[in-house]
Amino acid sequence: MLKNKGFIFTNKKHTQKGIMSTILGVLSNATMGTAVYFSYLGGGVSSQRYGTAALLAVIFMIVGMGLGVWSTTETEKFRLFTVVGIVVNTLAFGMLSLILYAGAYVD
Repeated sequence: MLKNKGFIFTNKKHTQKGIMSTILGVLSNATMGTAVYFSYLGGGVSSQRYGTAALLAVIFMIVGMGLGVWSTTETEKFRLFTVVGIVVNTLAFGMLSLILYAGAYVD
């Protein structure tokens, strides 16, 4: 008898909180990256718009991290977007830490 090993039949779904966590993490990274890029184009002089964008990115990051951690409590769900959301939001936190370190200590 031949067994078909290519298909997995399950009722599991991805968590909506995990998907939202991933989306917010990507938005946070894109917003901070864009603010840094435009500040670089301006010769290191940033306007209030870039600071506001970075603050919005921090809010996205905090909410995304919370949703990612919250979605780990759901049972019988796929974990892909949950893990990706937590990792992407952690990368956004690392980017924010580097920006703050460079602003405080690098000449």
